[in-house]
Amino acid sequence: MLRVESVVKSFGGFKAVNGANLHVGKGEIVAVIGPNGAGKTTLFHLITGHLAPDSGRILFKGRDLGGLPPHLICRKGITRSFQVVNIFPQLTVFENVQIAVLSRERKTFDIFSKVEGMAAEEVDRILRNVGLHGRRDVRSDLLSHGDQKVLEIAVALSGKPELIRLIRKLSEEFGLTILFCEHDMGLVFEIAQRVMVMVRGGTVVQGSCDEVRANREVQDAYLGGTA
Repeated sequence: MLRVESVVKSFGGFKAVNGANLHVGKGEIVAVIGPNGAGKTTLFHLITGHLAPDSGRILFKGRDLGGLPPHLICRKGITRSFQVVNIFPQLTVFENVQIAVLSRERKTFDIFSKVEGMAAEEVDRILRNVGLHGRRDVRSDLLSHGDQKVLEIAVALSGKPELIRLIRKLSEEFGLTILFCEHDMGLVFEIAQRVMVMVRGGTVVQGSCDEVRANREVQDAYLGGTA
């Protein structure tokens, strides 16, 4: 579904991503790990269109994303959840999800329709699925941090995403393909079906959890020499 082929991204003379390769199949849960400065965040920026690669290709369903901006990549089915909560705090829970649905349907600038009530059935269904329907009319900044993260997931689901940072349960229930970055190795090896390891901007190895644990280069560069 997603292929990253020999992608390079430099800032000045520094190559933050240096020939990274990645493959994510439909329905897979794949983790990207690596030490600080390995290029993980830059790689996610490149996949989601927040940065354009200097060279290499990023293919989604066989089509080159070719440096498309984030909103066009989102419409193709790739949605991203950030570590920092990214919602509209002054809007209600319902309105946050509604904006995402209307944006997907390209109705954001339809001046001939009343926004109130638009897409209400779909928005309510999404909120029920994530357990926030009971708080649909609450202003978002009044939610707990945990509920704000749930709301962010609801917003991501509104785009009918195929790639999103979530947990295995959501993958099973919604049929999602998930690419995620996490520093908790216990969590990574519990959730991920395959792991891609980055060091100095490049891909050291991508394989099953057992293959990654057994890789000598990964042990030396990242896991401190311990399997």
